[in-house]
Amino acid sequence: MGVIKQSEVTRTTISQGTSRYLAHLSNLMMVVIDFENGPASQPDPPHSHPHEQISYVVSGEINVLLGNEITHLRPGDIFTVPPNLPHSIQLLTPKARLIDAFSPIRQEFLK
Repeated sequence: MGVIKQSEVTRTTISQGTSRYLAHLSNLMMVVIDFENGPASQPDPPHSHPHEQISYVVSGEINVLLGNEITHLRPGDIFTVPPNLPHSIQLLTPKARLIDAFSPIRQEFLK
């Protein structure tokens, strides 16, 4: 894909107040997700997938649920998700930005 300029991308709306844009190669995907619908009273429902995931908190604060463990994260923090581990987040601030990396790529994000 080459260079991706934020000012030139078309964002995908995931749900009200949540959008993303992404870049990918054959086996690696990076997704920038903006949340503008916080704070949340409870975590999102847990989900899992067969992909490896590494996520970086750019801005805002979240609680991340990994399996049965909840951890409070701030900007600069990173969490990792092995394949098939149930996980979710809870927004603690009005806005947050995360950068997620997936391997292999999430084909469903390309549709």
